[in-house]
Amino acid sequence: MHWHLLWTILLGAIAALWIAEAYDLARGVPSLASIDDVPPIANERCPSVSILFAARDEAEKLPHALETLLSLAYPNYEVIAVDDRSIDATSAILAEAAGRDARLKPVRVDSLPLGWLGKPHALQKAYENSNGEWLVFTDADVHFAPDLLQRTIALAEAKKWEHVTLLGRAKMFTFGEKIAMTFFGLALVAGTRPWSANDTRSQGYSGVGAFQMLRRGAYERMGTHQRLAMEVIDDMKLGKLAKEAGVRSGAAKAGNAVSVHWHAGVRNMIHGTTKNFFAASGYRIPVTLLQIFGLLVMFDAPVAALPFVHGWARIFAAIAVALPLAAAAGVANEFRAPIAYAITFPIGALIFAWMLARSMIVTLWQGGIVWRGTFYPLDELRRGVV
Repeated sequence: MHWHLLWTILLGAIAALWIAEAYDLARGVPSLASIDDVPPIANERCPSVSILFAARDEAEKLPHALETLLSLAYPNYEVIAVDDRSIDATSAILAEAAGRDARLKPVRVDSLPLGWLGKPHALQKAYENSNGEWLVFTDADVHFAPDLLQRTIALAEAKKWEHVTLLGRAKMFTFGEKIAMTFFGLALVAGTRPWSANDTRSQGYSGVGAFQMLRRGAYERMGTHQRLAMEVIDDMKLGKLAKEAGVRSGAAKAGNAVSVHWHAGVRNMIHGTTKNFFAASGYRIPVTLLQIFGLLVMFDAPVAALPFVHGWARIFAAIAVALPLAAAAGVANEFRAPIAYAITFPIGALIFAWMLARSMIVTLWQGGIVWRGTFYPLDELRRGVV
């Protein structure tokens, strides 16, 4: 009786949290604008745009992404591609493409100054070599739809936003990728609440590396990437700086207009996020442990308990299973993955928890991170957290 009462209380608390979360998602997600619903801005009204990205040994993915960036229907833009100390064919790919299209301007970085991470430094260099009234920060493996800029500029002008984050679509091919990315999408939306970026009364912010657009003047008021020199999750923190600087920010859905195949397979996904996940907690061990505990309690405990409890405990467990299942189904639908993948959310939570744990363990064991071929000590990283 004693243990059953404890389970009833625990599952009741989890169910209550899920009811509150479901209410928040049900209000927030539909409030996000979609660029598909925005008519493209007329060509004669298009301001100049600079698309900025950093590339480090991206010879495999760069050509296809670059093709989409240079095939935009936008009449007035340039692409500043910073080759960050690549040792593969990245430089040659950029040089060849620039020879065919004058809108592409490659910039080479051969050495990294002290006090900088490679990617923020490269993006700073891209900005310094750009001329656009609007700046678009993206990655070297992201694909853009031809009318993306016209629609996003039109949305920004309609909403009077100076900073726009677009939630794109993850390309998923393997069974494991679909499990992990469906859950990652759920965790991202529930954890960051991107709709809060649109609320000037909220301190919430949003920043996604695949697409962030800023007015040049707003970016300069924020302090540029010099403020993010040692920040690993520079994309998310760019959104934070915008909100803190009083820049009007907004998040919207891009659908297939912004797409990326993040990592090939779950193994690469786990290894590729080693540098990021501990950084997301500011390298704070208690926060990371709490995140892991929260994942297991909220997503896995109700599933594990459901067959073994009865009465009110079973009702609470059912609620705490049904609501994340519905949320995961919504994410699967948005990603164009089979809805059946929603039932894998407990596995996704376990993968996500291991990503957090591994990121913390490896970073602490190494005393820092290795990123783009350079080792950065943990003390310096902690001092650079924004």
